[in-house]
Amino acid sequence: MKEIINKLKNYGEVKENVPLKKHTTYRVGGVASAFVYPKDIDSLKKVLKLLKENNIKHMILGNGSNVLFSDDDYKGIIIKLDKLNNYEIKGTRLIAGAGANMISLALDTVKHNLKGLEFICGVPGLVGGCVYMNAGCYGSDISNVLTEVKALTPDLEVITLKNKDLEFGYRTSFFKTHKDYIILEATFKLTKGKREELEALVKERKEKRLASQPLEYPSAGSVFRNPPENFSGKLIEDLGLKGLKKGEAEISTKHANFIVNKNNACASDIKYLIDYVKEEVKKNYDIDLICEQELINF
Repeated sequence: MKEIINKLKNYGEVKENVPLKKHTTYRVGGVASAFVYPKDIDSLKKVLKLLKENNIKHMILGNGSNVLFSDDDYKGIIIKLDKLNNYEIKGTRLIAGAGANMISLALDTVKHNLKGLEFICGVPGLVGGCVYMNAGCYGSDISNVLTEVKALTPDLEVITLKNKDLEFGYRTSFFKTHKDYIILEATFKLTKGKREELEALVKERKEKRLASQPLEYPSAGSVFRNPPENFSGKLIEDLGLKGLKKGEAEISTKHANFIVNKNNACASDIKYLIDYVKEEVKKNYDIDLICEQELINF
């Protein structure tokens, strides 16, 4: 592994023995063998070729806002696309690299009197992650504004996929079922709006989030997708599970569909609460809750 890590340094910044809790919004997880930050798309191709040829475990990690890593060490390489963060606004089009911060982009489009991304101003993800999971709230999601994606295939070819090719659904996309394709860049089609009205809407929604969500503690946002014609938070709350703790992990007393890290929780504590909630909802309502967050290295 040491030899591979040394070779990776030819293609970008490399950090060794990285605590995953510093790179996930839950603030939990073991230690990764190394993080690599490819300089550009060509460097990313070389990184992937090297790792595949040597059968080295690896994965792409965005902002760490929708994942739960186990407490075990990740004996492999985490690839971060933070360097692919350039973006430009052309008329009503936004073209952004996978490593660009989605909240920053949305706020910038508002400043340019563009409407369409204001719904995502509270989602702490990068472009790649938001497209990957079709992030959304307030009745809208990425699929409503995205026109195309530039992606890297398993054969390391750069292709363009149109919206209709991306199999978008509720918190899912083509990329969730084809994990060997990597999002490089996304293009969004927005519409003209009025900056003052958009800023007022963003402010109103921010205040609503602060009042209804436990943003004062580390979490990964909503734990479960909402079942058809129902709300996971209500189901969990009606079962009296708000405030249930395992170690330092807790089902939020403010919003039952959040699990929060109260003080140095373990990933196993969070996983226990996820599993317990799923079992109780299944037992009492015969509903199979689907976890929004990806569980890694368990």
